[in-house]
Amino acid sequence: MPSITTNGLAAIEPGGLLEPISYELGDLNANEIIIDVEYCGICHSDLSMVDNDWGISQYPLVPGHEVIGKISAVGTGVNHLNIGDSVGLGWHCGYCNECECCKSGDQNLCATAQPTIVGHHGGFADKVKADANSVVVIPEGVDLATAGPLMCAGITVFNPMIQFGVSSTDRVGVIGIGGLGHLAVKFLSAWGCEVTAFTSSEDKKNEAVSFGANHTLNSLDAEAIEQAANSFDYLISTVNVKLDWNQYVNTLKPKGTMVFVGATLDPLDLGVMPLILGQRTIAGSTVGSPAVMDQMLQFASRHQISPLVEQFAMSAANSAMNHLRDGKPKYRVVLANN
Repeated sequence: MPSITTNGLAAIEPGGLLEPISYELGDLNANEIIIDVEYCGICHSDLSMVDNDWGISQYPLVPGHEVIGKISAVGTGVNHLNIGDSVGLGWHCGYCNECECCKSGDQNLCATAQPTIVGHHGGFADKVKADANSVVVIPEGVDLATAGPLMCAGITVFNPMIQFGVSSTDRVGVIGIGGLGHLAVKFLSAWGCEVTAFTSSEDKKNEAVSFGANHTLNSLDAEAIEQAANSFDYLISTVNVKLDWNQYVNTLKPKGTMVFVGATLDPLDLGVMPLILGQRTIAGSTVGSPAVMDQMLQFASRHQISPLVEQFAMSAANSAMNHLRDGKPKYRVVLANN
């Protein structure tokens, strides 16, 4: 198939506004597909990439890695997907398929995986190209208009539930009730867990309960956190700010696990003795494999779990990005190609 031209919105320089551009998607390889973008969520990682916060951005940069759309073309070697299928694309749009991680089903840990918005044009566009094994079919019962954030925020909080064996009888604390945290509460509540939401916002306390939290704790109240000692089987931290992590470790039961999914940039200042004496574990988790993404979508469909989103037109992407910069969304932002 000859190369297809598409239109997108790109940052031309670090921190720049998104500008319309046209570009070639390149030849369609045998293992690739093209997605006509219908919706694309905005993640804070898109802001970080536009601003080159991580030093890996390449310009012009088309953001967008929470893509929902329909397949409009398939490579000759693609047999499990068809034109017209509704699919989702997340942080990765391709894997090496040869390393130990890929062969064991942990493609999200592939050291040479191709990120959707690093050296590759993402979903703030009419079309996006991806390897067929990096996308997942959207099941019946999942609302396409709100599904985009599941492809990054959703899988980011769902993956540790699978990888670390969270059970329905566990007591789990979720630190931070924002774009990630509100989905963590919804998933864990439907999973059957007893869920405690840590937040310093009075408004978010009530909202966390509406999402399924059984309890709330003020994340800045040292006394309340101290009283929760030895309470939790798991903690999932979704925040990107520095907290008194030693206090939080003490809320874990013996053999409890604290999983970081929020990318706090400050080093973790942790005492070793509480870890040793309680055989507690500190861990991290990142997105998920296509198989776990599919599991998440099936679970979301069964339990009618969806992100709380605000929708903007794709043409209003700059306004939507500024809305996110200002910390105003409740709780995620989705762009629609109308």
